[in-house]
Amino acid sequence: MHIHILGICGTFMGGIALLARASGHRVTGCDANVYPPMSTQLEAQGIELIEGYEAGQIALAPDLFVVGNAISRGNPLLEALLDKGLPYISGPQWLAQNILRDKWVLAVAGTHGKTTTASMLAWILEHAGMAPGFLIGGVPKDFGVSARLTSSPFFVIEADEYDTAFCDKRSKFVHYQARTAVLNNLEYDHADIFHDLAAIEAQFHQFIRILPRSGLIVANARESALRRVLGRGCWTHIEWFNDPSGWSLGDLDAAGSSAVTFADKEIGHLGLAMPGQHNRSNALAAVAAARHAGVPPAAALAALACFGGIKRRLEVRGTVRGVTVYDDFAHHPTAISATIAGLRQRIDGGRILAVLEPRSNTMKLGVMKAQLPDSLRGAERIFCYAAGLGWDVRGALQPLGERAQVFEDIDALVAAVSAAAREGDHVLVMSNGGFCGVHGRLLEALALR
Repeated sequence: MHIHILGICGTFMGGIALLARASGHRVTGCDANVYPPMSTQLEAQGIELIEGYEAGQIALAPDLFVVGNAISRGNPLLEALLDKGLPYISGPQWLAQNILRDKWVLAVAGTHGKTTTASMLAWILEHAGMAPGFLIGGVPKDFGVSARLTSSPFFVIEADEYDTAFCDKRSKFVHYQARTAVLNNLEYDHADIFHDLAAIEAQFHQFIRILPRSGLIVANARESALRRVLGRGCWTHIEWFNDPSGWSLGDLDAAGSSAVTFADKEIGHLGLAMPGQHNRSNALAAVAAARHAGVPPAAALAALACFGGIKRRLEVRGTVRGVTVYDDFAHHPTAISATIAGLRQRIDGGRILAVLEPRSNTMKLGVMKAQLPDSLRGAERIFCYAAGLGWDVRGALQPLGERAQVFEDIDALVAAVSAAAREGDHVLVMSNGGFCGVHGRLLEALALR
């Protein structure tokens, strides 16, 4: 079958393309932004890419169009295929019908930590010899790809609450037919499609409503929003984590590990190279979910001890003249705060220079601007790129005083960070996009000082 994917260069749709190609289909696709690394990754798999959404692409005559959720009415190619009555389907629905059917799906949901927890879970299953398939919104370093199809009955997926497609405004995760579900946390986000937190909670409860009785929910006991969701009705067994009577972690010991207990019984120690309390919590959830799939906790903890991490999660991009530059995907205030705290735990002294691009749809709308200053307080200096934002970033960051600077020109931002950085500093770049290649620009500027 020939499949043509609209919006193929997004992380999720690019993963769909890889899975479809591995299933034996001929895959082509188009996007408004066809550029590396996704373009080169797809082309290496024999997937032809087209720049733009011209209506003439219907002449390719695919058997099926798969439409990403970035595609809206008014898109020329979408309008042409609708006018001609050509067959189309959303990415999540195609995935459910063609890949996930008859699989034991382990789905990781939540506002934060989905990519990290799903990567940990896939690695635990891999380490246990279970060779899982997966589709993750990032690239686990232990695998080197974001999606993989195997003959294993197990499939790990990052379960996003964002909507499915122009024709289906339900969250993606309702399509996945999960058997094991991790609920990491739940906060307000995606202000472009959700009016308030209650609207997101309604989608999470829809996800809960379709889980089987024989399944398992691994839920964060610290999250009041998750307790509200589950209190609306739940038909599946729950194991709570971050709960003394469920799964819990002790304090870090001198060796940097924590005792893991389940049902008041110590079952091992967690040693993790990734810093931060949030990552230890992610790991605890992954251990619980893997146990449901048959991996003993001791084996899961052994796997996590050699877990390599994920690209764009406190990833070191280089060190020049004693200044280390990191790349991180953090873009929500909670994630920004946790990432800064995690880096602080990792480093031995030195200042943190936070370089932020408020790029997500929620941040662009200014919905989180009141929370932004507190999320950045853990950094000694803050440099914010505000090009194209429709709200007063300088006013929002005023509580941080002279520590914070705002720029609308990327070259001016790079020059300011380079001038401020000194030996022993840690430059933490945070964005959910490419950020104008600022990581490489900073390293070049530091080298030329």
